[in-house]
Parts: sequence; C-alpha cells; structure tokens
Amino acid sequence: MTSFESITLEVSDPTAADAFYQAVGLSPYVDVRACDAPTTGFRGFALSLVAAQPGNVDALIGAALDAGATTLKPATKSFWGYGGVVRAPDGTICKIASSAKKDTGPVARQIDQVALLLGVADVKASKRFYVERGLAVAKSFGGKYVEFATPSSAVTLALYPRRALAKDTGVPEEGTGSHRLAITGATGPFTDPDGYAWEARSAMSRSADS
Repeated sequence: MTSFESITLEVSDPTAADAFYQAVGLSPYVDVRACDAPTTGFRGFALSLVAAQPGNVDALIGAALDAGATTLKPATKSFWGYGGVVRAPDGTICKIASSAKKDTGPVARQIDQVALLLGVADVKASKRFYVERGLAVAKSFGGKYVEFATPSSAVTLALYPRRALAKDTGVPEEGTGSHRLAITGATGPFTDPDGYAWEARSAMSRSADS
C-alpha cells in the first residue's frame, strides 16, 4: 500500500446520509453505503473539517445542524483557535475548526481541509503498521499524534490515541461493534490493529461510481 484514496461511511440510510453530506459540503470527500451492522457508542473515528476563519466554522456548523446534526461541543474560542463538534444523523462525529480567531474576509460555507482521525490503542504501533505497508509519515509527535502524507487523497489520514480523540470530541470512550467505516487504498484488503477495514480500489473507481 502506497496511498490512501477515499473513505466510505457505512450507514443505515444511504439516501439520508448522502443528503446530509451534500448539505454540509462533504460529498466530495466521502462515500456512503448501506450497512446494518450493530454499533453502540463511540465508533473510534472522527472527521476533522478545517476552515479558514471562525465565521466559516459557524456557517458549516449551521449547515450541519440544519441538516439534522446534533451538537456535541458548541463552537467556542480557545488558545488554538475556534471550533466545535457535531454528530451527523448517521452517528459520524465531525470536528469543525479554524486556527484563526478572527474573521479576515467574507464568511463562506467552505471547507479548506478534511482529515480522517482514527482513534487507536497504541499510536506508535499503528504508525509502524502503516509505514510497513507503504504510507509515509508527514508529522509525528510520539504516542500523541501521527499524520500521514496522502497526496493522492482529498482527505488527510491521522492517528490519535482513542481516549484522547473521544475526549477531544466530547463523547465517552466506550463503544462496541462495527466502526461503520471502510478505507480505500492502492492495495488490500486488510484490517489494521484497531479493526479499521481497508479495501482495494483503483483511484478511478470513485469517479466511476459517482
């Protein structure tokens, strides 16, 4: 495996989920498909949506709430910037934030970057697992955070400690069952140490499916 290409969220109602992600502006970044596998609590992952300024964060959160999301953490200022967390109707957690603390231009409902944050039991071990399968590391902070270089994907892939990710997104760490997530790479299929499933699909398949 030398690349990370796309993510597929497994949902009970693909039509409703697709409508939500279209409304928020995430449809270019994620696919959805039907799955009724039982899941309770924290699924172990989150989507990070980065915006240019606080007004854009509010616009994206507003669009998400209008489309049926619920608030996990209200948008607020912090030492690192401004942001909040919502849960999509299908259960996916979306962290929407900006490193800026003040607006510097017209407000727009625009996503500048999307990252798939995987909560893992051992960041260093999971890092080794992915490096051994061909992914290059872009950033690494010991056992706290790893970000991979994923130039072929519109979405960045990163690792967090599971407990830290749950705390950061405002949910209890406990959860059982399917992650409701499939990740597509240049090779596969395989399952990583934390149960995240990877599938093989060519880079052209997503555009052919859409």
